[in-house]
Amino acid sequence: MFKSHYKALHAYASVMLRDEDTAEEIVQSMFLKFWEKRSLMNVQTSIKAYLYKCVHNDSLNYLKHQTIKIKYQDYAVHSMNDHYEPASSKVELTELETRLQEALKELPEQCRTIFQMSRFEELKYREIADQLGLSVKTIENQMGKALRILRIKLADFITVIALMVSTYAGYSLPQIITYYKDFFK
Repeated sequence: MFKSHYKALHAYASVMLRDEDTAEEIVQSMFLKFWEKRSLMNVQTSIKAYLYKCVHNDSLNYLKHQTIKIKYQDYAVHSMNDHYEPASSKVELTELETRLQEALKELPEQCRTIFQMSRFEELKYREIADQLGLSVKTIENQMGKALRILRIKLADFITVIALMVSTYAGYSLPQIITYYKDFFK
């Protein structure tokens, strides 16, 4: 039976799988299973039709399994890229957070409040002005002052901040810091 059907079944599997070696494995495996379960089998159709159906089903199962493997590999690569950070990033983030807190403490009180409302609470200048009873122009001036002072205080970390912002474009500074905090817990 093997000699009379192998070539045709191999050709059939090769067309389905587009891989000669895999087709060979599928057909040989099918014949092995057939041989091992020969005493339990009760083939109702022709043996040729039965063998083709077995190869067809085994080939489809193989293709489904390959699709699942590829999806898992894509997922694994994607999640590794999202969650892998070198150890130096953890140290840099911790130091950046410490330096940011120190620099914020050195800002004048109103300047610090306005900066925190803008950057950490993500309020617009108009909203800050309304809450504090100040003009939008005052808010703009205070934000400019805060940013100048912070640029000087955090000059060593400008590259790190720029890298974070470019890596996480579309995210606010608090979202980036939160992401890093959550990641390194």
